[in-house]
Amino acid sequence: MKAIVVTDQAAGTAGMKLMERPEPQPAINDVVVQVHASGFVPTELKWPSTWTDRRGRDRTPSIPGHELAGVVAALGYGTTGLSVGQRVLGLADWHRDGTLAEYVAIEARNLAPLPGDVDFTVGASLPISGLTAWQGLFDHGRLRAGQSVIAHGAAGAVGSMVTQLARLAGAHVIGTGRAADRQKALDFGAQEFVDLGSGTLEDVGSVDLVFDVIGGDIGKRSARLIRPGGTLVSIVGPTEARPVDGLAIDFVVEFDRAQLTDIVQQVRDGRLRTNIGTVAPLDDAVAVFNSTARLAGKTVIRVRP
Repeated sequence: MKAIVVTDQAAGTAGMKLMERPEPQPAINDVVVQVHASGFVPTELKWPSTWTDRRGRDRTPSIPGHELAGVVAALGYGTTGLSVGQRVLGLADWHRDGTLAEYVAIEARNLAPLPGDVDFTVGASLPISGLTAWQGLFDHGRLRAGQSVIAHGAAGAVGSMVTQLARLAGAHVIGTGRAADRQKALDFGAQEFVDLGSGTLEDVGSVDLVFDVIGGDIGKRSARLIRPGGTLVSIVGPTEARPVDGLAIDFVVEFDRAQLTDIVQQVRDGRLRTNIGTVAPLDDAVAVFNSTARLAGKTVIRVRP
């Protein structure tokens, strides 16, 4: 099969190669999925799990990519709940070969049904962005109607989902980003927008929840805006930013079939919109990842035409 492979962590995306690799075989409780579309997060190449297994041993050459939409091609021993030919979407294990390939072996528990009226490209754009936003807002941030939320990077793949889900939950959403992102953030439902380049973040006043996708100085400044009892939720790793009287939580997204099924249904109903920025075929993926152009929104690779 064709797959994108990485072997050199220092090289980053410049070290990516499109190669022939053996088709994966399903382990116990696995399925093999014929991948039709794969999402990609550029920061994957900085994750230790891309380069080593759970015992810290080198596992290169490895195949990146963790979001997928496709069709079940084979079942492993003991696999139940899925059938060959079924359309699925899901989130591959961080420490296993990923979805930038024509086939991937994945645990059946990490897949959810993909309805026939949802395009594979749309399906592949949802697992990380949708589940990250959902879990940050509701599982960790305990968001309730009437609260106020700062959604950093509101025009990005995760931030736009945060904005939409928070609005649907009845929150007041303040989006942030570059000045050029203003209209896009407002289109996704932000009721206010702050240009992070203008130095006016503190003018927002106090809020109940900050969803941080940036970290650094922005994270520290954001922590000072948390109301007593509020929460700073971060997906950029352990943070030194701590609210004076509130919680600071950093987390890594986990697969949840029920949550992802609900997200897909909201997309079908028109309540949620995906934020797909770039779509490219697998043959062009390496060039896209190495482009100097800013890739806005979610990057999705069409593995099958």
